[in-house]
Amino acid sequence: MRVLVVYCHPVPESFCAALRDAVLEAIAAKGCEARLVDLYAENFDPVMREPERRQYNDRAPSDPALAAHIEHLKWAEALVFVYPTWWYGLPAMLKGWLDRVWATDVAFELPKGMAPVKPLMTHISKIAVVTTCGAPRWWSHVVGHPGRKTILRGIRALCGWRCRTLFVAHYLMDKSTPQTRVAFLREVRRKLEAF
Repeated sequence: MRVLVVYCHPVPESFCAALRDAVLEAIAAKGCEARLVDLYAENFDPVMREPERRQYNDRAPSDPALAAHIEHLKWAEALVFVYPTWWYGLPAMLKGWLDRVWATDVAFELPKGMAPVKPLMTHISKIAVVTTCGAPRWWSHVVGHPGRKTILRGIRALCGWRCRTLFVAHYLMDKSTPQTRVAFLREVRRKLEAF
């Protein structure tokens, strides 16, 4: 299986970097092929500017900086997102990547009239999220897990009809200990290898 790992964290030595490495190890242990997109390391521009927005509903993005990202999406059979949950959602960099790359004639087709959106990512059969949250699990549920819903409902709707999902979160990250972090790394490897 071809797995695209989308990683988003600005600090190279963050716990999310350790999660990224655990994800890549689990993918390799399964004998799958992985590609890594590190949004901060490549200085991805998440800002959709006026000309891009004006053509958004009419055709695929024309910015050459997005070509490799679009190719990665077409190559992938599974996606793993690794990011910190900030203010209950996705970091702005990752949200901007979704805005700019998961675009018309890439991730979906906008038919004329009242016909529904046609998914174009039907070759993707699995989506996983590995994240950290400062809030406790119960409060994240009260708030509604907006980041989780964006990916595992919104993005999933553009993928294969039977696309499976996995969500693994280290809650109370701000109060984590070396022991909780090691245990979570083990959990991530175990769950991804089983997924």
